[in-house]
Amino acid sequence: MSTDRLIYLPLGGAGEIGMNTYVYGYGKPGEERLILVDLGVAFPDMDTTPGVDLIMADITWLKDRRDRLEAIFITHAHEDHVGGVGHLYESLGAPVYARPFTAAIARHKLAEYGLPENVVRTCSPFPETVQAGPFEVSFLPMSHSIPESSALVIDTPAGRVLHTGDFKLDSTPLVGEPFDPDLWAEVSKPGVKALICDSTNVFSPNPGRSEATLGPDIEKLISAAPALVVATTFASNVARVKTLAQAADRAGRSVCLLGRAMRRMIETALTTGVLTDFPTVVSAEEALNIPRENLMLIVTGSQGERRAATAQLSRGKYLGLTLKEGDTFLFSSKTIPGNEKDVFRIMNAFSEMGVEVVDDSGGLYHVSGHANRPDLERMHQITNPQIVVPMHGEHRHLRAHTKLAEENGRLGVLAVNGTMIDLTGNQPTVAEYIETGRTYLDGSVQIGALDGIVRDRIRMALNGHVTVTVILDEADEPLGDPWCDVMGLAEMGRNNAPLVDVLEEDLSQALGRAGDKTLTDDDKLTELLRRTVRQSAQSEIGKKPEVTIVISRLS
Repeated sequence: MSTDRLIYLPLGGAGEIGMNTYVYGYGKPGEERLILVDLGVAFPDMDTTPGVDLIMADITWLKDRRDRLEAIFITHAHEDHVGGVGHLYESLGAPVYARPFTAAIARHKLAEYGLPENVVRTCSPFPETVQAGPFEVSFLPMSHSIPESSALVIDTPAGRVLHTGDFKLDSTPLVGEPFDPDLWAEVSKPGVKALICDSTNVFSPNPGRSEATLGPDIEKLISAAPALVVATTFASNVARVKTLAQAADRAGRSVCLLGRAMRRMIETALTTGVLTDFPTVVSAEEALNIPRENLMLIVTGSQGERRAATAQLSRGKYLGLTLKEGDTFLFSSKTIPGNEKDVFRIMNAFSEMGVEVVDDSGGLYHVSGHANRPDLERMHQITNPQIVVPMHGEHRHLRAHTKLAEENGRLGVLAVNGTMIDLTGNQPTVAEYIETGRTYLDGSVQIGALDGIVRDRIRMALNGHVTVTVILDEADEPLGDPWCDVMGLAEMGRNNAPLVDVLEEDLSQALGRAGDKTLTDDDKLTELLRRTVRQSAQSEIGKKPEVTIVISRLS
């Protein structure tokens, strides 16, 4: 009897939305040959990760086994699936497989880091297959909010696995392939061991709507607008950008794309042939000379990103273009949970300018790229898997999706990041728990989430910071008084005296009382000064700041 096993291990994307990183393995326990599906990123926020540029899964477990990694497969070109390729590729080194549009985006990311673009290999859709050790993998077309999104058909000696990636059941997606239930039924006919399935919209009770339903309402809005119209959506939602651009064109308006990410996505979609019939666009310079009532801008920044075109327009101008009273701004997007404050801040800034702000609260101007609850049930019915393993969702999404599978008589497995599932037998089991976490791109370097750097940054933001400088002479006696530099703290305290003066006076008194054992020992002296500053600041302004002590000794 074979002792080989088939394992599934999420390192990111299971228990959160974003940062998708999934490992499959087959072989003897501890010796499995491995493949990786997706290598994505998540995005920081000022509350929990201030100053961080990107968040990625901690791939230490996989890096330690890179000699067993056969290949990396990217399902589609959203940042939460492909965004980590440039940052993490050198740690893994296996060939990357993707369909043409996604492959082009992946090559861009590798090129930004000076990495060889030829490691990305372009694949055709099912039935073409890629042999990767014991795995035979093919890309199965699936509709989503980006071109050429694909599920993966993963054939193993232990059975067939379907990894859906992100998907919706859209028969008229405008850009990219429509959902083909007959093809999915054909692929599922030999039997599906496990369906590893998107869970994002498991709480949405109604069937998803098609992208094709949006055009008429968007065109009606644009035609009725008296002045400039600006619309924002996800840069990667090429179909939505096309819907907006064609609606503007039909309404007699010139179209201008603003934002590097959006221009790159549209250029790549045109170059790879997934986008056709896109209206001619004008540059920002040309747009300045077009009457406002004859112009539409399509811009990046639907989630309130500080440096994107939407935020910059809300602060005044972008590339010379400004919004004025009577203009219309359309958010043709859904606000991702956690981004509400940033988006509302921008909406209010536009409102103060007299701009008419339109969002999708009425359901007319946006459709989701993810399958709703009835669509998930339909996917279960078409594929008829033995096991359903929810992915791409927070814990509550995975839990609800697991229950949905079980309600329909299927085995459901709730596997969050770090949970290695053995799919080999008739009853899936937890094989092992792997330590997982996050890696931050902080500027140009990668740091660990537990390194303390971001924690210190948060503490300084919350508490302020004081630097104390002390000079001691050759006899270990203070040379003059200590002095302070204060950041992020109130200037005046309860005694109506400058905070710096109060701190320096209390530090001088503490030094005057210190004995030789303290004055000759840097550690003891540092602790005395740090404690003095924190106590004094607490008394004066009700804050205990972070403190840095600089001790200089004259030899």
